[in-house]
Amino acid sequence: MSSRVETFTPANTPHPIGPYNHIAKVGQFISIGGTAGVDPATGELAGPDVYSQTKQILESFKVMLEAVGSDLNHVLHVNVFLKDMQDFESMNRAYIEQLGEHRPARTVIGVNELPKPGVLLTMNLTAVTLEAS
Repeated sequence: MSSRVETFTPANTPHPIGPYNHIAKVGQFISIGGTAGVDPATGELAGPDVYSQTKQILESFKVMLEAVGSDLNHVLHVNVFLKDMQDFESMNRAYIEQLGEHRPARTVIGVNELPKPGVLLTMNLTAVTLEAS
């Protein structure tokens, strides 16, 4: 297994708002950093609500995972950073629609604020490549 860490952000995903790349990969292991519900085509939030932002985050994750030979069915763990726990059910509804029957380990953490105005949640994840299964 290669011990070289590759980091990058695919062109058709939201641009990071800080000095980082969205993806870090070493061997079969993939880590995707905090991602907000930003539409990569416009640079604007996908919507003003948690449901639309969650759907966009998971769409971005699909694109990012495909760029490194993986998919949502190979996600091991997801962290959700949610500004308002009253949005938990709306987040779950979009989450289930996107992930289907796959239920990776998950942690949901309530946070006071997030760096981009209007962002109601961010997520990050850990996954493996398709050949790891």
